Amino acid sequence: MSLLIDVSDPRDPEMTKLLQAHLDFCMSVTPPENVYALDVEKLLSPDITVFGARLDGKLVGVGALRQLDSTHAELKSMHTSKSARGAGVGRSMVAHILDFAKGQGSTRVSLETGNFAAFEPARNLYASFGFVVCDVFGDYSPSPISVCMTKYI
Repeated sequence: MSLLIDVSDPRDPEMTKLLQAHLDFCMSVTPPENVYALDVEKLLSPDITVFGARLDGKLVGVGALRQLDSTHAELKSMHTSKSARGAGVGRSMVAHILDFAKGQGSTRVSLETGNFAAFEPARNLYASFGFVVCDVFGDYSPSPISVCMTKYI
């Protein structure tokens, strides 16, 4: 079993399908006005790097990093296919993105996620890397259904 994570094009058909699964999940558990997941077009922004995780050649995970300023980046679009959950894909993706962010000169990585039970596995994953709850950042507004987290690297 071999996992490879690299920079990926969100327009790739496999990637588009996985990103749509991520959007569908977010829309199914979060009111539309509070969904901050990015579609393919927004992921093409020059301040965003998209990563794909392939397990034995099959795309099973996605994650992205948005550079907010010269030292602060945001973890975005984290999703693992149902077939690969529990195999360490998400953990490997977070580790890869944190290493990438550090290599780009970031000293802080933040994220926004939901506070619903459906997002608990994600919050637990981020906390296991040392992310802690923080105030809103970037373009986010305070919301009772969102949780912002940050980590200094």
